[in-house]
Amino acid sequence: MRIGRAMLVLLGVASGLVLLSRMAVADKPAPVKTPWRIVGQLEEACSCAKACPCWFDSKPTRMTCGGGQFLFIQKGNYGGVPLEGLAVGNMAQSPEGKGMMESFGSWNFSYLYIDEKANPEQRKALEAIGGTVLPLHASTKTELRVVPIGRTVEGKEHKITLGQYGSFSGHLVEGGMGGAVKIVNPPGADPLHQEYQQGETTKLAYTDADQKWSFEGSNYMYGTFELDNVMYEKYAAGLAQKMEERKKQDPK
Repeated sequence: MRIGRAMLVLLGVASGLVLLSRMAVADKPAPVKTPWRIVGQLEEACSCAKACPCWFDSKPTRMTCGGGQFLFIQKGNYGGVPLEGLAVGNMAQSPEGKGMMESFGSWNFSYLYIDEKANPEQRKALEAIGGTVLPLHASTKTELRVVPIGRTVEGKEHKITLGQYGSFSGHLVEGGMGGAVKIVNPPGADPLHQEYQQGETTKLAYTDADQKWSFEGSNYMYGTFELDNVMYEKYAAGLAQKMEERKKQDPK
């Protein structure tokens, strides 16, 4: 009987500890998300003919759509980390015969490039923002590179350099009624691409991720942005709802 009572006491103590542990977890506040905000310019180019059909959920001009988008931050912060004058970008490629939208999750690769001017804290911040704004989760083949990212503007020509890995230059095209060609809210739009101006490349070259690209006269896009974490939290929630609705309509 003494052994039985001892066991009961031990079981009671253990149950109490489990209950307290669960209560502590339940009472523990959710981790605080770091607020961020960035303002600047978007420079983007790809192998498709202008305007890139992937943003309209269509097939790429060539067998694949390959290209990159780079954010040049004029002002911004990630929590208390300032990000003025820095850049972050992504280079990626869709599978053969499939557009970017329909093949999201199975892209051939999606690499993140971070400005080498950033200090260690800024690099972590750019990695976090890049992981939210840029399509890094579109592929299982991902890499992170810290490289010199440069931009020069000479007249109408914008040139972006990516260290040893490549470069692209492009210029805007004029609309039929004059002025810039603006694309607003294409089907594939996220907050970064809710509006942009259309152009064409002079050249797009890239030698990374087992690729060797050299294109001319392909798609080029330029835009300005003002983004923050709240905007992307709302966008992610809306996108998840759309994906759920799509699954119900097409269970395959």
